[in-house]
Amino acid sequence: MLTLLKIRNLALVDELVWELGPGLIGVTGETGAGKSVIVGALKLVLGERADKSLIRTGEESCSVEAVFELPDPREINAILADGGLDSCDDTQLIVRRVIGQTANRQFVNASPVTLALLKRLGEHLVDLHGPHDHQSLLSAERQLSMLDAYAGAEEAHEIYRENHRAWRAKAAELEELRTAENASEQEIELLRYQIQEIDGANIKPEDEQDLEDRWRRASNSSRLVETAAGAVSALNGDDGILERLADVQRLVRDLEKLDPSIREQTASLETAVLELQDLESNLAEYVEELDIDPSEAAALEERVNLLESLKRKYGPSLTDVLERRAKAAARLDTIENRGEKLETLERELDGCRTKLDAAAKTLSAARRKAAPKLAKEISGQLKDLGFKQSSFEAPLRALTEPGPQGFESVDFQFGPNPGEPLLPLRQIASSGEISRVMLAVKSALADQDDTPLMVFDEIDANVGGEIAGAVGRKMAALGTRHQVVAITHFPQVAATASLHFVVEKEVSNGRTRSRLFPVNGETRIQELVRMLGGGGKQARAMAASLLNPAD
Repeated sequence: MLTLLKIRNLALVDELVWELGPGLIGVTGETGAGKSVIVGALKLVLGERADKSLIRTGEESCSVEAVFELPDPREINAILADGGLDSCDDTQLIVRRVIGQTANRQFVNASPVTLALLKRLGEHLVDLHGPHDHQSLLSAERQLSMLDAYAGAEEAHEIYRENHRAWRAKAAELEELRTAENASEQEIELLRYQIQEIDGANIKPEDEQDLEDRWRRASNSSRLVETAAGAVSALNGDDGILERLADVQRLVRDLEKLDPSIREQTASLETAVLELQDLESNLAEYVEELDIDPSEAAALEERVNLLESLKRKYGPSLTDVLERRAKAAARLDTIENRGEKLETLERELDGCRTKLDAAAKTLSAARRKAAPKLAKEISGQLKDLGFKQSSFEAPLRALTEPGPQGFESVDFQFGPNPGEPLLPLRQIASSGEISRVMLAVKSALADQDDTPLMVFDEIDANVGGEIAGAVGRKMAALGTRHQVVAITHFPQVAATASLHFVVEKEVSNGRTRSRLFPVNGETRIQELVRMLGGGGKQARAMAASLLNPAD
């Protein structure tokens, strides 16, 4: 669950440290008090894009830090590993976003991460719903995933997907082979020519550098001989360096006879003379070895030109040339032996389809069995939320071709009024209705949904007081299996929370800021009285009865 949320210089919040507990957490406050900042901070944690307009006026940056406790961090660790990050040392995950005037940064456990990775993590940490955040519920693919989760068919779905990928890959291979039947003689001759041309070059990429070095020496042999011979002459010719150093040696020996203490300073002379003699000898040998046969130089140049020509045609590297040869050979083999290969691939494709059909049969059976049960479960949840005579169905529709998700699709349909046709969820116009349908679906799938934190941002808008009470009870029930944060204007919802926090604005030193604080006991009753619309004994008695309905 989310155990700590720190906000600094975000909109009206200068500094906020919020410690959360389990269960349903209610957040209330007057309109404009800053409740939306809580949602905005969580969205930053989820990887939503942000800009500098969020920064509190007069500040250089704002930051949000969230601490999650994960009883089982394996799924999160797998995502961290994909991003090249270390796994969680314990069960704690710390996410931090910093929004600056010129750049934004994000960190996970103090390591910098990309926004894309943060978004992937966020999808597994928080499920956030507002009055208009129902796109996932309207997606046919997401609905199918929900049905599979309810049916306990995730493994069957994964087996089907693997078989579908294998079947599609084999079908593509067969299609490519069938196009080979239309290969022209011109294409066949071109393939043979390419293979013969590349084979004739006897390419060895590992020898390329050595070849170029030898060719460079051969093509510059005259200049190399002239330059090296000049260096030898300068060392050992008339009045050369070695001859002049011999004079220096004689003078030094005379000096050492007169003052033996100087030998330590002159010892390096002998070493220098020996090294220069070795250098002269090596250069002389180098000059002799550079006597390159012109025919050898021509052969090296011809070889280099051949390889460069092949790289221009098939490259850019010799490795690419060899890969081109392999592709040409594979294509030629396919064309020349297509009859035999066609039969083999057709048998293999039939085998893949048999496996696909078997996997689809298992998956479809689980879906057909679960769909009416899920629809009945959601219908019951909807009745609790005020839709006493509504209908909900999860009809399966067979596909004409096997799809990546199975042999059928599902389209959740809802009818709030008896006698009226059921409509797909995407055609429901009322935000109050779709919000309650979403809550019903979430409640029905509470045992299968493994998202640690659910956030409901005023999804009880546009509903009546009695229905708001039902929404609150449903959220409280969800809170027994998830951590739930409900941002609400309804006292009926706030009263069901196990923890209740209030957001309010205050003016200090001429600046407006939002603050958040817990309420309980008398202060909680007073907040519920405010939400009920006024003071008086009757409002207070009603607030107390919301907190203690048994009384």
